[in-house]
Amino acid sequence: MRVTFTANGREVTADEVWEGESLLYVLRERLGLPGSKNACEQGECGSCTVRLDGVPVCSCLVAAGQAQGREVETVEGLARGEGELAPIQQAFVEAGAVQCGFCTPGLLVAADDLLKHNPQPDDADIREALSGNLCRCTGYEKILDAVRLAAARSAAAGTGGAV
Repeated sequence: MRVTFTANGREVTADEVWEGESLLYVLRERLGLPGSKNACEQGECGSCTVRLDGVPVCSCLVAAGQAQGREVETVEGLARGEGELAPIQQAFVEAGAVQCGFCTPGLLVAADDLLKHNPQPDDADIREALSGNLCRCTGYEKILDAVRLAAARSAAAGTGGAV
């Protein structure tokens, strides 16, 4: 089957998609968007988190055909332009929240989504928003620091949730 949808603001098409193929596979292997990681393939770790019509989902659990005519935003879509990191990405780098990098794409998408909806989250809000994302390398403190940093910069800049 052929699947056409918008990925990071541009229309894309994948041909010869088989019925059970995941959105994650299509993004990584057919469309050259390798940012979302394939870790558990069971929706337990969050490494493959993308936004589907603005809602965070585990792309390993979404059949590619379900994306037909819809909007998908991956971690690659967070950047503001060629070579310019999004504020949440920059905060992750500066706070040392990037360890091996495997969980980072899903955490970035989840954190960005949180800040779009709640520009000044408290620690409980951050923990809840990131609870579906597992990291095997860290105790999460630097990840929390990064989200706090991005939120503080957003508030200082007066951009609300536009991080």
